[in-house]
Amino acid sequence: MPAFSRTDYEVGVTQLSGVELRMAADPTQLSIVRAVAADIAMRQDFDLDSIEDLKLAVDETCSTLITMAADDAVLSCHFAVDGKGAVHVRAKVAGKSAAGPDEGSFGWRVLTALVDSVETRVEETEGFAVHIGLVKSSAGAVDA
Repeated sequence: MPAFSRTDYEVGVTQLSGVELRMAADPTQLSIVRAVAADIAMRQDFDLDSIEDLKLAVDETCSTLITMAADDAVLSCHFAVDGKGAVHVRAKVAGKSAAGPDEGSFGWRVLTALVDSVETRVEETEGFAVHIGLVKSSAGAVDA
């Protein structure tokens, strides 16, 4: 089964587009994910504030998933850009339980304030897979 199905994204973003990172669900790996998020946002001419917003949102997303991860879980984070230049991020991890992220937490409120949309779901297959997806559009272009 592919990590993300073609139906996970709007038209123009497929499972084969973008970049996918797979790493140990460990906080020491967060700098790598933030760097990739920043690079993708810069390539889309996001302004500096939007780049920082995306980095913080990706950090909060992955941190949330890491706290929910089962022992020795792999964190998967997929980045793609749609035809309008918005960055789509889909992250998932094998979870300890069927509980999803706490949508009443301070971290969740920060996350929802930083991006255009956030969604979450928990799949029960062989164990639990916790997913968080977000979309961030550029607030403006970087001046040349």
